[in-house]
Amino acid sequence: MSFEDLLKELQGQKTIQEDPDHVSLEALFNGAFMSKHSNWNSFGEFLEKGNFQVQTREDIKDIPDELFDRHVARETKFDNWQSMLDTATSEYSAK
Repeated sequence: MSFEDLLKELQGQKTIQEDPDHVSLEALFNGAFMSKHSNWNSFGEFLEKGNFQVQTREDIKDIPDELFDRHVARETKFDNWQSMLDTATSEYSAK
């Protein structure tokens, strides 16, 4: 299973159209976003660089905020996870 398929599975959807009110992480942090705002081409590479083991949706929620914020600040143009998430959401909505 590819990382993109895993993210879709974690979001409980196979396509964005199935649940228009809930955007998948794959859609928010697509390759264009990640390339523009980080040194990575995918959200999966970004997570792998931080040695985050993501198998379920709960795994994402269970990453300590401080740890994830440091990873975001080190590997992206953002100061913290919330800033990265807000920007991704804003850019996605502007499409």
